[in-house]
Amino acid sequence: MRPSTKTRLSESLRAIVGSGVEAIDTPALVVDLDAVMRNLGRMAEFAKKHEMRWRPHAKMHKSSALAKLQMQAGAVGVCVQKTAEAEAMVAGGVNNVYITNEVVAPGKLARVAALAHLVAAENGQLAIAVDSIEGVTRLAQAMNEARPHAPAPAVIDVFVELDVGQGRCGIPPGRQAVGLVHEIRRHPALRFAGLQAYHGKAQHLRSPQARRDAIAAAVQDTKFTRSLIEKEGVPVDLVTGAGTGSMVCEAASGLYGELQAGSFMFMDADYAANERDPAQPHFEHALFVKSQVISSGLQHAVCDAGHKSHAIDSGLPRVHSFSGEPTLDYFNGGDEHGILRPAAGAGVAVPRIDDVVWLIPGHCDPTVNLHDFLVGVTGGLEQGEVSRIIRVDARGALT
Repeated sequence: MRPSTKTRLSESLRAIVGSGVEAIDTPALVVDLDAVMRNLGRMAEFAKKHEMRWRPHAKMHKSSALAKLQMQAGAVGVCVQKTAEAEAMVAGGVNNVYITNEVVAPGKLARVAALAHLVAAENGQLAIAVDSIEGVTRLAQAMNEARPHAPAPAVIDVFVELDVGQGRCGIPPGRQAVGLVHEIRRHPALRFAGLQAYHGKAQHLRSPQARRDAIAAAVQDTKFTRSLIEKEGVPVDLVTGAGTGSMVCEAASGLYGELQAGSFMFMDADYAANERDPAQPHFEHALFVKSQVISSGLQHAVCDAGHKSHAIDSGLPRVHSFSGEPTLDYFNGGDEHGILRPAAGAGVAVPRIDDVVWLIPGHCDPTVNLHDFLVGVTGGLEQGEVSRIIRVDARGALT
């Protein structure tokens, strides 16, 4: 039997481990592992300073290997958005996972319950968010049905999700949360773990003041909801949320006990477009698409990295400049091509055939999901070498 394309790709990539970065074929998604470790160190230091837990979102990198790297750096576990992502993390040896999303389909809930029991047998913990009575009762039923077949009985942590400004999932802050908490506590297989209060829209508000204002409103709503629950005699042990854009605000609130920021590890171009809050650690770009110039003319060149190698929902990629000053601009060239032109005032020539460009994706999460493997590099993009190949084991985990 002929090996699959993915197997052949894996073998060819592993063959370049120990080689210089010039051995990486293009287009390829490359991770600067030195920058990753510096970013993780800064996050760990920030969390320790503010006496907070941090649970980064693994939906960003979709790799159990990188999730374990984050936990070695001090993370208590990881967040995911999909049941299949949670399954991939657990299969890869990550046993503290929080599904920060609503799961209501019976088939998926059966998988959640089986995973909760499996993780419990390995001294781990699975958690999930809910925003409806239906979600709670269906989850409890799934947990109970899975119990007779489980290696060990499990209790799943359940967070009540509040809509604090995202306008997506979550119940409105206030009295409705109290009834939901009581429903959770009615079921022995469920444990009320706290409140999920993530404000996604605040992450990419460009000015620090705009982000502060948005999170201040979220904090006020969440504090009010917490007080209503605690007046019923139920402790709210944890408020969890925050993203890379707003984490300094949640950390300063005195309310949040856990940060879910994940993109800080790679830092895409869209997050870099935010005006940095002085309290925010300096996070470096660590995710790049290596691309080669395949055509060159008088006014533009063409590289081999189009939309199939990077996501464009948050804009086109930025061309990395080692000098720190932009020298090239990237323009839409379609699925397989990118158009490169000298940046205004850069005074540089059009790139020539075989020149290498490093692209900073606009949005890291969906960019990673386009690739089977990440090429890990140490020693820098110019003179470094390939040190490891990282499998994106939760790629396409959509259910």
